[in-house]
Amino acid sequence: MAAESLEQQAALVAAVPREMLTFRVGAEEYGIDILSVQEIRSYEPPTRLANAPAFVKGVVNLRGTIVPIADLRLQFGLADSGVGPATVVIVLNVASRVVGIVVDAVSDVVALAAEQVRPAPEFDSMVDASHIIGLAALQQADNTAERLLILLDIERLITSTAMGLVASA
Repeated sequence: MAAESLEQQAALVAAVPREMLTFRVGAEEYGIDILSVQEIRSYEPPTRLANAPAFVKGVVNLRGTIVPIADLRLQFGLADSGVGPATVVIVLNVASRVVGIVVDAVSDVVALAAEQVRPAPEFDSMVDASHIIGLAALQQADNTAERLLILLDIERLITSTAMGLVASA
């Protein structure tokens, strides 16, 4: 069993990108592969689409490309706190598609070492954590505490049937 967990840990570390863009949604901090990020934009109200799920805020025209905008706060089941001064849209290029996600704030870009990454806890079948790669413990700048970063497989999340933003192949 120990050999299996070592293999799982090695596979996890191999799957985690080395540089992650970190952002906040609610009280939690998340990280996504920096290579998936096309740009970070200030929030502008999108054009709402009829019959779209509540977490799909609408679409924006980004230099001639119509980009769907999803609110991660609503997708993750958190209350809609409205738009604050730090609210931004992270424009992603995933699965050959441009998609925007609304987050409460962008923090920074961090480089992760293999020893900082831990596997995500396992949940029962009622909780879909398939888009969580793992967790990373980062030391605060003042060395007083650790911050826990939830590492997302943003492509898996965006292409999931629950989000419905990218058509299945």
